[in-house]
Amino acid sequence: MRIHLAPAIVCWRGNGRSVDRRSVHRMANYSIDPETLWQRGRDLRDTYRNAKPFPHIAIDDFFPRPVVEAALAEFPGPGDVEWQRFQNSREVKLACREEHLLGPVIRGLTWELNSQAFLRFLEILTGIENLIPDPQLSGGGMHQILRGGKLGVHVDFNKHGPYQIDRRLNLLLYLNKDWLEEYGGHLELWNEDMTRCERKILPVFNRVAIFTTTEKSWHGHPDALACPEGWSRKSIALYYYTNGRSDGASAPQHSTVFRERPGEQLAPDREPLRLRDFVPPILWRGAKSLLGR
Repeated sequence: MRIHLAPAIVCWRGNGRSVDRRSVHRMANYSIDPETLWQRGRDLRDTYRNAKPFPHIAIDDFFPRPVVEAALAEFPGPGDVEWQRFQNSREVKLACREEHLLGPVIRGLTWELNSQAFLRFLEILTGIENLIPDPQLSGGGMHQILRGGKLGVHVDFNKHGPYQIDRRLNLLLYLNKDWLEEYGGHLELWNEDMTRCERKILPVFNRVAIFTTTEKSWHGHPDALACPEGWSRKSIALYYYTNGRSDGASAPQHSTVFRERPGEQLAPDREPLRLRDFVPPILWRGAKSLLGR
């Protein structure tokens, strides 16, 4: 099910760098109406909470189109900024979470999505209270996947490293115009025992996907991207946390956990051993604090 929200529920406030002046002028006329946004949360909460295989929703036309057009216009290419590059049997993608490398529109969008009014919208929608944003954009920010890239089915890291708070929600804003089914790149949501994919969400322009993260919220886009050469799957990712969990789903801290689909065999990836692999977490955190890192 795709839900259409009325546009112009979010405003952008930036410095206009690298953005057409006419777009800046149009965006300056938008502003948040918190009551309208919160009512949308109330209207959609049953859809979100009853979704299978775990709570989620895909919402089309989420932002005013001029805002998303401007975000796409400033989205950097593979060689334009210093991307973090993932290249292994489970994930082939680019990521950038450094705020100073975000253009003014994308930076403004992340601020709005971490705002008090938007957090309240998420709490109303999901039923998860006392959500905490992540100004560090750990694991989030801009994501880009080129032709042939992928992201295997996985559950996410469950705690914010520096803050040690619990990850609860993912939000993905897609920036892919004229995206066709045959290009792939669907966000796949799998059932608890990883026997079947129960939902596929095509990453089309101005669609937002929001979903609850647990130890069984298996998701990814595991098939190689088949978009035309020179295209890419672009998204902006934000994650939300709480200080502890009230749903009884606490687990020891872990990084991203990948799983193979039925009949899939992925080559093991060898990672170089690091000093922290041999140091107890409490000592590692103490050393980082002492060194100011």
